[in-house]
Amino acid sequence: METLSPHKFHIPVMGLAYTIDTPIKVARFGITSAISIIEDNLIEMMRKYYYQKNDKKYVPISIHEKEHRARRITDYLNLINKMVKDQIEKIKASAFEMESDIVKYFEMLPEDSVLKQTYRQMIQMENSMERCLVEQNLKKKIKPGSIEVNIMTKVDKNNYDKFGSLVSEGSDALSALKGYAESDLTNSSVIFSAGMNPRLFNYLSNFREFDAKGWGEFDKKIIIKVSDYRSALIQGKYLAKKGLWVSEFRIESGLNCGGHAFATEGFLLGPILEEFKNKRMELTDSLFTLYKPAAEASGQPVFDQPHPIRLTAQGGIGTYDENELLHRYFGVDSTGWGTPFLLCPEATTVDEDTLRLLGKSREKDVQLSDNSPLGVRFNYLKGTSADIEKQKRIERGTPGSPCTEKFLEFNTEFIDHPICTASHKYQKIKIKQLQSLNLSEEEYEKQVSEVVRKDCLCIGLSNSAALRYKMPFVKNIKAVTICPGPNIAYFSKVTSLQEMTDHIYGRTNIIEGKNRPDMFIKELQLYVDFIKEKINDAIDPDSKFVKYCSGFCQNLFEGISYYRKMLSTGEFTNLGSNLFEKSLNNAEKELQRLLVLIPGYSVKI
Repeated sequence: METLSPHKFHIPVMGLAYTIDTPIKVARFGITSAISIIEDNLIEMMRKYYYQKNDKKYVPISIHEKEHRARRITDYLNLINKMVKDQIEKIKASAFEMESDIVKYFEMLPEDSVLKQTYRQMIQMENSMERCLVEQNLKKKIKPGSIEVNIMTKVDKNNYDKFGSLVSEGSDALSALKGYAESDLTNSSVIFSAGMNPRLFNYLSNFREFDAKGWGEFDKKIIIKVSDYRSALIQGKYLAKKGLWVSEFRIESGLNCGGHAFATEGFLLGPILEEFKNKRMELTDSLFTLYKPAAEASGQPVFDQPHPIRLTAQGGIGTYDENELLHRYFGVDSTGWGTPFLLCPEATTVDEDTLRLLGKSREKDVQLSDNSPLGVRFNYLKGTSADIEKQKRIERGTPGSPCTEKFLEFNTEFIDHPICTASHKYQKIKIKQLQSLNLSEEEYEKQVSEVVRKDCLCIGLSNSAALRYKMPFVKNIKAVTICPGPNIAYFSKVTSLQEMTDHIYGRTNIIEGKNRPDMFIKELQLYVDFIKEKINDAIDPDSKFVKYCSGFCQNLFEGISYYRKMLSTGEFTNLGSNLFEKSLNNAEKELQRLLVLIPGYSVKI
């Protein structure tokens, strides 16, 4: 079976630009990270930057060339892979000297790492020959973090050739997958986020790169990001029937995360992780029953036992105690730390102005908005340059963006050809329609506000890299959008990679003194606020809405009961049991108050 990362955490994908080159920065230290590969124009810009940075000839791949999108992605991933391999060889050839990368590699490892303990013993050795042998052995054990790629399954617009004909298997998500599959990355993974896309999942079967090479051994593995057990089971079975094994389910909080927030129906992360913990073997066996005959039929090697399935968790983690609880009690194999790394320039790519804004942000600055053209709630930092630019356009009477990238063109409300709801074209037509409906002034202003709040995410989430590296992306458009999780309110210091790993492993505390709620409590508060907004905004709710809200609240009550039980067993005492219990009581009281506001609701909980 393949060896895994020496670290107990990973850096998830963030936006489009923020982790676009993170493997180049952190993989040599054994840290796994993920790249978004959906924006190929950004990738082409990064190809140019790193070819030139490495004094190599850059050959553009034009949008007019056949399969340009997949080819750009393949070449960029190959370039990153080569750079990381060269970095690892350089580290292995270096001496154990202060501030060197090889010393940083071992110093950043978790304290319970066998490699770390051997390293500690080595630096105490006085016998030069014995020390030399241990040094050589340690160098052999150095391995890079995995280079993962992320494909948001919903971003899968069809594409057409210059004659207007549909490009077969050339949609955005399919061509991104092809670009990844044909890269020379090994011991790597593709992460599918935002739910199941049958067309994309069916297309996976075309690539033998996802077949098993041996028990637990894959050149390219499949990771599914989910927010509950049912979703994992459905998507895992769908792929298993095709002889495709899901090597990891990445469990993310529905609301306590950055970027797009896919809210559950009131199911909280703690109970969700408990279900995964209790049904881990059942999940594995269910998938293996379907996978084995399908894999055998496709000519893959088959085994008497299923390949391992990793369970990882992310969303709002902020302290060592939270991190350790996820590992110790819930048994996760790795934890995802995203938002805090936005303040770590050694790991992520954030322009200076946005970095300063992140450092000053507080709870009120992160908004669960309707700004995304995808129609999915979106955690959004107010006050960014994109936010300011959007307001200026609204004030000028020309709301909306130019829409140069066109990745989120899905709306066909007014024309047959899809357009993006954040575009100037759509918003102009939509506002004209609203003007013709004889709405009350209040209702008109409300609906216009809903239209013009949409953001151009393609450019906004890409521009940070263009500004950071002084590379043109889209001419004359420099606005930046950033989408941290609510956790950013409790991190204000720009940190080094060493400081951040020290914080994760409990060797230091970079948020000391801040009044930060526990990650589980914060998620609960977010869900209470979410359903409160739904109930308060309801106009003439029907029986379906009443059923949804009451079921949502019921699930939250059950989540509160679960956390109370965990407190009574002593499992959560390291998270501050008194404050935890008080927060549960407050949330319960607020939910009881909300139930009364649901029209037609009569069942007492």
